[in-house]
Amino acid sequence: MDYGFLLVDWLGKPLWMWLTFLSIVLALLVFDLGVLHRHDREISVRESFILSSMYIGLGLTFGGWVWWQLGAEPGINYLTGFVVEKTLALDNVFVIALIFSFFAVPRIYQHRVLFWGVLGVIVLRAIMIGLGATLVSQFSWLLYAFAAFLIVTGVKMLRVGDSLPEMGDNPVVKLLRRRFNVTDEHHGQNFFVRKPDPKTGRLVWFMTPLFMALVMVELADIIFAVDSVPAIFAITTDPFIVYTSNIFAILGLRALYFALAAMIHRFKYLKPALAIVLIFIGSKVFVADLLGVEKFPAAVSLGITFLIIGTGIVWSLLRTKTAHRT
Repeated sequence: MDYGFLLVDWLGKPLWMWLTFLSIVLALLVFDLGVLHRHDREISVRESFILSSMYIGLGLTFGGWVWWQLGAEPGINYLTGFVVEKTLALDNVFVIALIFSFFAVPRIYQHRVLFWGVLGVIVLRAIMIGLGATLVSQFSWLLYAFAAFLIVTGVKMLRVGDSLPEMGDNPVVKLLRRRFNVTDEHHGQNFFVRKPDPKTGRLVWFMTPLFMALVMVELADIIFAVDSVPAIFAITTDPFIVYTSNIFAILGLRALYFALAAMIHRFKYLKPALAIVLIFIGSKVFVADLLGVEKFPAAVSLGITFLIIGTGIVWSLLRTKTAHRT
């Protein structure tokens, strides 16, 4: 059998590299749903930390493989993208917790929502990144537009602070309730349930709060992707690095959620740190031009990113620990 097709270039990389990555992701999803969580159950904080460590380890190992296959700069860019996307995913935990609280989703079914949510993320990010890569390759000035957008977003995050959206006023929630049959009661793990229509008495399909929560989780990811996709493109325009670092960062979000949701209050200064990271990533595109260099040094970019995020996490833990004691 001729395996020459595996060497065919697709989006800048041989097809076999893309197939290797997709095979790993598919195996992880099958292992997660078919082995670890074949039956609905609550995930403990201990299990959450163990699984999250496994996913982070796999993501970093893949980064090492990228470094080995493609060289130091792509490897560093992958790691920088992974760290930034992981931090953005952590910020997403705050919103997901709010969604689950609003729809009163039992802990035993939260993993189900997150699992299907991640499947949607894999597809949505592929579309957005593919579109972004095509546009940037055709219109190089878009990279500067992305950079400016990141700076504006970071400044806005610093000004807004810790305020969270009101779920009850969300137009999507209002639209779904107005246009479709929606039940306020949970029906186990079901996203839809057949119930008698209050007007006609005939059996019709109703959306459950579990499905409403899934819709809002997907919507939240689209909103966060508006920040994260420009952020990674400001680091590198290589579609393979962009997509793989995105997906590996998000894959472990389900596992990490159950640990972080119990200690969200301990990360008070994570959002300001993330805002500063976005401002830095956006500004370095313009700084590179001012310095007359093609790209901001990847190693310096990674070091500064680590420093900002690490400082935000450590300062959060120290400050909230002091506040808890008082």
